[in-house]
Amino acid sequence: MVVWVGIIRDHVYFNGIDQSYKNWTFHGEPWEATTNASRNVEDDGHSRYSFVSEEIDMDDNDDFGDFGSDPYEFANVIGDGDQPVYPGCRKYTKLSALVKLYNLKAKHGMSDVEEGKDSILKEGVPAKVVWYFPPIPRFKRMFQSHETAKSLTWHAARKSIDGQMSHPADSPSWKLLDDKWPEFGNEPRNLRLALSSDGFNPHSSLSSRYSCWPVILVTYNLPPWLCMKRKFMMLTLLISGPKQPGNDIDVYLEPLIDDLKSLWVGIRGVYDAHNGEYFTLRAALMWTINDFPAYGNLSGCVVKGYKACPICGDDTPSHRLKNGHKICYIGHRKWLPINHPYRRQRAAFNGKPEYGIPPEPLTGEEVLHMVENGDRVCWKKKSIFFDLEYWKYLPVRHALDVMHIEKNVCDSIIGTLLEIPGKNKDGIAARLDLLNMGVKTDLQPEYGERRTRLPPGPWNLSRAEKREVPEGYSSNIKNLVSLQDSRLLGLKSHDCHTLMQQLLPVAIRSVLEKPARYAITRLCFFFNAICAKTVDVSKLDKLEEDVVVTLCLLEKYFPPSFFDIMVHLVVHLVREVRLCGPVYFRWMYPFERYMKVLKGYVQNRTRPEGCIAERYIAEEAVEFCTQHLSDVSTVGVPSSQKMGVSKPLSGCTVSVVDQDLLNQAHLYVLENTEEVLPYIEQHMIHIKTAYPKFRKRTKWLQDKHNSTFIQWLRFKVQSELEEDNHGVSENLRWLAAGPNMAVPLYRSYLIKGIKFNIKAQDDVRTTQNSGVYLLAQTMQVASAKDKNPILSNMGFYGVIQEIWDLDYQKFTIPVFRCDWIDSSGLVVDELGFTLVDLSKIGHRNDQFVLASQVKQIFFVDDPMHRGWSVVLSMPNREYNDVIGDEVLGDVIIECEPFTRGMPNVDTFDELVLATKQLVQKILDPDYII
Repeated sequence: MVVWVGIIRDHVYFNGIDQSYKNWTFHGEPWEATTNASRNVEDDGHSRYSFVSEEIDMDDNDDFGDFGSDPYEFANVIGDGDQPVYPGCRKYTKLSALVKLYNLKAKHGMSDVEEGKDSILKEGVPAKVVWYFPPIPRFKRMFQSHETAKSLTWHAARKSIDGQMSHPADSPSWKLLDDKWPEFGNEPRNLRLALSSDGFNPHSSLSSRYSCWPVILVTYNLPPWLCMKRKFMMLTLLISGPKQPGNDIDVYLEPLIDDLKSLWVGIRGVYDAHNGEYFTLRAALMWTINDFPAYGNLSGCVVKGYKACPICGDDTPSHRLKNGHKICYIGHRKWLPINHPYRRQRAAFNGKPEYGIPPEPLTGEEVLHMVENGDRVCWKKKSIFFDLEYWKYLPVRHALDVMHIEKNVCDSIIGTLLEIPGKNKDGIAARLDLLNMGVKTDLQPEYGERRTRLPPGPWNLSRAEKREVPEGYSSNIKNLVSLQDSRLLGLKSHDCHTLMQQLLPVAIRSVLEKPARYAITRLCFFFNAICAKTVDVSKLDKLEEDVVVTLCLLEKYFPPSFFDIMVHLVVHLVREVRLCGPVYFRWMYPFERYMKVLKGYVQNRTRPEGCIAERYIAEEAVEFCTQHLSDVSTVGVPSSQKMGVSKPLSGCTVSVVDQDLLNQAHLYVLENTEEVLPYIEQHMIHIKTAYPKFRKRTKWLQDKHNSTFIQWLRFKVQSELEEDNHGVSENLRWLAAGPNMAVPLYRSYLIKGIKFNIKAQDDVRTTQNSGVYLLAQTMQVASAKDKNPILSNMGFYGVIQEIWDLDYQKFTIPVFRCDWIDSSGLVVDELGFTLVDLSKIGHRNDQFVLASQVKQIFFVDDPMHRGWSVVLSMPNREYNDVIGDEVLGDVIIECEPFTRGMPNVDTFDELVLATKQLVQKILDPDYII
């Protein structure tokens, strides 16, 4: 039946809509997505529904309203509604905030377009920007590499030596985590981390005061030759400049601390490519590594004033100098044994006896209690690291940086000795402070009509002595020396390390009075010992006693103004070695080098942080890909093939050498080849059988062996080659045949990454690479008539005269022809320095040595004894350096000690109690102000 529209309209007007009618959205058919354009409906209720559907993307979601596929999905949605909008928000949940926003939208009539725009807010310049690189995904990727995953458990598989520490895994701090949380320690794949942060200027212009702060993580699970390398230094935060974050650095560390909390709880489902399984990864931060100002920013402690020592706390030994207007930190006698004679001395120190005891280091729980109870004398804030569950239990939470401490102490010593403006700790104010303390009154200023005279103290050098000091330096230190005004300019941390470890004790041998000189020398020996690769735990107590005596000696012979907080921190270094292990895992050298790498990333000077972030991510991606490719060298780890390379570094001159010298070199090669050793034994038996009367005369037998072995071996090997199944190797065949008479002679040669020169090459250069040392087993006789010498190890010092490359047809062997120092030209002085007279040459019949056997040394002219030289070892960069059964590689610049103990001061200390007893220096204008 057809009903006209007018009739229907009349029915609706008079009767209304049937109240029992069900309002259908769809008439039973399946719902299909439609656009708002197809819904041309003017009903108010339907338009409100349309608004809601647009906001939650109803029309684009095929699963709208369907929670049947996941029974927990609806519960999760309800649970999310109860979550705060952001961590710490108490006013709004996600659901209440959404309802509030829709309320505002409806109340003020905001259009859909404008409500979704962010551009309606003004775009301003952010006050500070932080770039965050989450560490958890990168830790997961580390375990996806088979080799890296294996290296991350190196600490558990290694063989440790009782009583020695060569890795943080040997330290009590590491073992504390294992003992207190056994479930953490039982999993060797759980990570032990260290954090470092410092500011650097990303611009090439040094006049810029821009300071950019990276935050870097290192992983101690790795072996020593990897964990401090560029590849495994993980950049986690990059805090933009131009100003440093200061004490507000905790704000920027919050995302990293949140990830560290998650790592402590555990990250499930991490795949271990080495073991082929999934496991739960956990990690703990062991300590932070910073210079002292950043130490204060991260720990929350004060680093200046009366309570500047974070370890001593309220008991920091401090004293304000009235005239110098600064705080000095003297009073190290309290660390001495109770019965030590220094405790009773008055005039040599502060005019009082010392009865105090050393303060107990503050524990993490004590520090946390202090900051939570409002103790702001020593602490400025509660460090954000205390949010970590385990942090308060760690014995060392923030490590003292030996690099910066050593540099500051070196600057103070050099500045005071050479009276460098700005670094000199001596002056009128320092002398007046001595007078106020009632000590060393003979050093008080002498006022004249026009000038004020400062009497020379034990630390002062005359003008001639100031010039004598830098002339004893070698290598590129000369570029930092200004002889015109007797100054050292632009010393970097590594320069100070070299000075303190080696050059300074030699340079002051002929200057200063003996007590002051010994005090400085003892301090240098301490830094030399504390920086060792392997720590002998049994010697730490003695080392700690020695450094306390050294600091007390410095208090006796140096002004109080010399003792800033960096000098005081030296007394705590042994404690941290005892608790944390070797120093080179906790100093700033590798991080400073890495910051130089980050600075090199900057190409756009207006956006330095963006450049760093972009190039760092690119390099990390490339490094990850190279792990899965063969024959591709990585960026962050030096190639082991390049480390051990040996090759000539100069052109050669081919020369036909003397037959006797060639036989001498050839014999040395044979006697140091493992394949030839059985033939040497056979030849000695042959000689004893042929000459029974001389079988007990060891020296005669050895001489006979040396003169006949080469020819005997040649015939012996030839006869064996004529037999079937002779078993003679190719190498032995060519060795027995002997080298070519035409020998290539080189001026420079690279042996296992170390450069060696001949003496003639060094004479025209400013560097020295011709000194060598050999530890060999040799025959030693009691006298010229001794016919039965004994075999024992003996050290030989020599200078390379020629570098031969012996040609055995199939291979070459480099040997050094050296002038070896005779035993009459070798002495060891009272401080343990080895002195040699280079003019006394011995061992003419045994001049050659294998290039691979020697250790490089260098000689410094002894300023105390004319014609003698002090032997110093080169910094240890050997790639085959072995501790236990592990190869450490190039992980640290280590200088070998001059002596195994500190110089003894008892012989002169009781005789010199006051400065007035010292021999006065000749007055020169430097001491007149």
